[in-house]
Amino acid sequence: MIIMNKRKNVCMFVWNHFTNDARVLRECTALSENNYNVDLVCIEDPTDKTLPLFEERSEHFRVHRVKRYPSLLIKLQKFVVFCKSNKVAGLLALSTYLLLLYLLPLITIGFSILMLLSLKTKFKTLLIRTSIVIRMIKKGFEKNYDIYHSNDLNTLTQGYICAKLRLHKKYLIYDSHEVQTSRTGYNSSIYAKLESFYINKIDFMIVENHTRAMYNKELYGFYPNVVHNYPFNNFEVSIEKFNIHELLNLPTQEKILLYQGGIQTGRGLDKLIDAVPYFQEGTLVLIGDGKIKPDLIKKVKELNLEEKVKFLPKVPLNDLPKYTKNAYIGFQVLNNVCFNHYSASSNKLFEYMMSGVPVVACDFPEIKKVVENEKTGITIDSHNPNEIAAAVNKLLSDVKLRKELSENSLVASSKYNWDNEKLEFLNIYNNICTKN
Repeated sequence: MIIMNKRKNVCMFVWNHFTNDARVLRECTALSENNYNVDLVCIEDPTDKTLPLFEERSEHFRVHRVKRYPSLLIKLQKFVVFCKSNKVAGLLALSTYLLLLYLLPLITIGFSILMLLSLKTKFKTLLIRTSIVIRMIKKGFEKNYDIYHSNDLNTLTQGYICAKLRLHKKYLIYDSHEVQTSRTGYNSSIYAKLESFYINKIDFMIVENHTRAMYNKELYGFYPNVVHNYPFNNFEVSIEKFNIHELLNLPTQEKILLYQGGIQTGRGLDKLIDAVPYFQEGTLVLIGDGKIKPDLIKKVKELNLEEKVKFLPKVPLNDLPKYTKNAYIGFQVLNNVCFNHYSASSNKLFEYMMSGVPVVACDFPEIKKVVENEKTGITIDSHNPNEIAAAVNKLLSDVKLRKELSENSLVASSKYNWDNEKLEFLNIYNNICTKN
């Protein structure tokens, strides 16, 4: 490993609140512990008043959350609400506004257009996102950074402007956690065009696995760096455990069949619930939040499965292993709705492994390779509830097999963990430093 006399300054961007982003946390921690100063720029959560705009996670790792909503939009919304709730005062305010319109036409015409458009969802979204991008860019120029690191496509513009639109250009890393050109919710062709525009302007690219790296080579002609999405090696067998049975008023001997992660489209959770009536025993517990959670709760009610399917909200990353330890079986049943899902080797697969929990998993290439080579679970057609149920019942009835897969999982966890993988990540940064 290269030893540097002076710490390099890194500005990293991520398009979330940085509350449950395990990969970004691992990367920032690795850098801060290895001769880099890291400033992570993310987004505030206006609904969570306990989440600070600034955090000093360690001496060399700081988190900066930029404001989500533009000041102008907030003022416009307050003005509209005020006028609606206070008719007399609102009439007076409107009269004053019209007077301003007469006296200062250029300013107030623009204000009028913004006020009208702010009520339109698409314009409001555009205004909010543009405001966030501008604030991120401003934050990125506040210090003399050596390296800029953009996590995913929605922060690549910020990274590019900060790193390249300057007299003395800086290094830019594009860390693509997802396949941006084939991903649920990213159906517009603009995403592919945007990535294609920037792809030759970056200095290094990181992807999650070799299936995605090969896809990138076919698309753009080069093979990016691969840093797998493995968790911290801190899921010890003796780790403290939260009692899910007590939390959900379940019998002590009830087997917990666990899904942990985002409750989103394409995760195969609807098929998983369809399989529940065919399980010989056990309670399906889903830990997490997401857009389709209300739909799944409704589905469970309609199928009269409320006694067999339970929901828990998402939990902090540091606490998640304490829940995972309760599981008899873990699920990773992504559906093949896009290449992003098909090529995934998601973090939860290895989180189950760390806790010695055998999995029922989809038979996609990266996931199947790990599960079958390490013998840590059973792979199935995740679109077929009958296959899901058959695999679950096999593990429920064959105690010896389940024990063997559990032991294999704990052994494999010494291989598939961040302590090993972070060396690949740090090599990318060390290669940059040798160029300076």
